[in-house]
Amino acid sequence: MNRLLLKGGRVIDPLAGEIIAADVFITDGKIAAVGRELTVEETVVLDVSGKLVAPGLIDMHVHLREPGYEAKETIATGTAAAARGGFTSVACMPNTDPVADNPAVIGYIRAKAQTEGMVNVFPVGAITRESKGEQLAEMAALKEAGAVALSDDGRPVAGAAIMRRAMQYAKMTGLTIISHCEEPSLAAGGAMHEGYMSTVLGLPGIPAAAEEVMVARDIILAEATGCPLHIAHVSTAGSVRLIREAKNRGVPVTAEATPHHFTLTDEAVAGYDTATKVNPPLRTAEDVAALRAGLADGTIDVIATDHAPHTPEEKDVEYAKAPCGMVGLETALGLVWTELVAPGVLSPVEAVRRLTVNPARVLGIARGTLEIGVTADITVIDPELEAVVDPDRFAGKGRNNPFAGRTLRGLAVLTIVAGRVVYDAGPTR
Repeated sequence: MNRLLLKGGRVIDPLAGEIIAADVFITDGKIAAVGRELTVEETVVLDVSGKLVAPGLIDMHVHLREPGYEAKETIATGTAAAARGGFTSVACMPNTDPVADNPAVIGYIRAKAQTEGMVNVFPVGAITRESKGEQLAEMAALKEAGAVALSDDGRPVAGAAIMRRAMQYAKMTGLTIISHCEEPSLAAGGAMHEGYMSTVLGLPGIPAAAEEVMVARDIILAEATGCPLHIAHVSTAGSVRLIREAKNRGVPVTAEATPHHFTLTDEAVAGYDTATKVNPPLRTAEDVAALRAGLADGTIDVIATDHAPHTPEEKDVEYAKAPCGMVGLETALGLVWTELVAPGVLSPVEAVRRLTVNPARVLGIARGTLEIGVTADITVIDPELEAVVDPDRFAGKGRNNPFAGRTLRGLAVLTIVAGRVVYDAGPTR
């Protein structure tokens, strides 16, 4: 499909901060024109009346599990889930087997994505060798191989000295450090947020300070080195306050929040559903309110899923023994629209900005806009479409999602990557 015309929609421009009635013409995989009443001969026309036409959504924090953990997810199934959720690009974390700490693994992921992926895949390289926090990975080689950022996500970089050195080298290579902020000795043995609910449920807790101590440390190191720092999966009010204060001082720090952290509280753990076991854990209502306020005032720049699939056998165990993580690619947009846009926490433009141009800027990738001449990655959203979450119908392998049975509004009905339709909701569109 070389020529495609999206007709009758309302275009969201996150750069200009506006929504306009316009058609979008795509040719040879690029945006060729955006304007009213476009007419182009010999073109496939898709009627998107009543829909929002947005730049392709970007999830900068996913776990595709390949290589090494293909029973949980593969690049093929993970990108299929992304397409169905409206994401045209994903950045995948390096906690694979082997760890993505060398050019060979980065090259493998990129090659596999080229042949089997339905959306763009941008690999994130490890900060340290095998993500053990002991020796730095070869950052320049990782960047040359195609890594767009550096992270040991899944594990914190416990040593301040090696994190400082990592930031010094990352700044020289022009890569952002994505930090998994967790102080290991404070978090050790915990299964959920430390507080009233952990006491009631008899589960070992992880205090908010386990995150906030590392957020503070890494902000200090970013300020000292000048290295761009991105705080992954922020979950506490204290972290939001620290990031806000750092931004006010001019520290080069950005941050992300996940849909589950700005939607659920630790009370969701009451049924011992292991899909609610995540790291960092679900926190309190006060923390959820702080995350929403941080999203509203721009303290939190990005919404990302931390999509973390596991097999049913791994999750179907006692809560304390289950691995952390939930899948989120196919429910994220609906949660953003239902929990943030509908109540007025974010406008549609601000929501889309946190899912497009902002993550693109953090990663330094040429995506996230609908400017003339750019790659035609587009997500068409029906703000009125509702659906009940059914994990058994997910395109990805993971079923570990605590929103089963919930009705969500504001869903993707078309996902277009480089001018090619990779997901079409069909009759619902």
